[in-house]
Amino acid sequence: MAVIGASGALGFGLALRLAQAGRPIVIGSREASRAREAAERAHAAVPEGAFSGEDNAVAAASAETVILSVPFRNQSETLTNLRDALRPGQLLIDATVPLAAAVGGKATRMLGVWQGSAAQQALEMVPEGVRVVSALHTVSAASLSDLEHPLEQDVLLCGDSRADKREAAALIESIAGLRCVDCGKLEMARTTEALTALLIAVNSRYKVHAGIRLTSLPEQLWQ
Repeated sequence: MAVIGASGALGFGLALRLAQAGRPIVIGSREASRAREAAERAHAAVPEGAFSGEDNAVAAASAETVILSVPFRNQSETLTNLRDALRPGQLLIDATVPLAAAVGGKATRMLGVWQGSAAQQALEMVPEGVRVVSALHTVSAASLSDLEHPLEQDVLLCGDSRADKREAAALIESIAGLRCVDCGKLEMARTTEALTALLIAVNSRYKVHAGIRLTSLPEQLWQ
């Protein structure tokens, strides 16, 4: 699988955890040299992991599942550059958050997106037939990168296909301590994305890396 933007904090942490769970990881970056450097750092942290580094297009074309973990200011450009690399049937897990920090504002504020959310913008931009699921907005990058840190968090998934969300959940739940919760259609991503800003405010106030955990859910969430 490919992680686009794994030279950044969240993507790098996801690459580490997924590799630790036995998933071969292709790290994508705008420059192949940066991707290879990130792959070397990842291998140093998880020696048993299988990592390689490629430019974004090569990384995306090589995988059936692609995690998009880039700042909002780069989402549109990245997806435009990937139009010829992405293909029908691939699963794109979008972790982009339209924080105001993308345009010099506060990280605790959100930008308005015409499509409703960053994930809906992604769906509009990818080639027809690419399946889009929104996820991973409330998981701390710092917690992911600290491999000794127990996660015990929920990941909120949004998407228009239950089967696509189940497939994304199976991948994400291979990371110890993460549980995926179906939060409805892709349009609900406007709400789950905004929780990133809320958690930034909470974590700043209490100097922690808090996540989300929902209560009173049934034991089996993906029957």
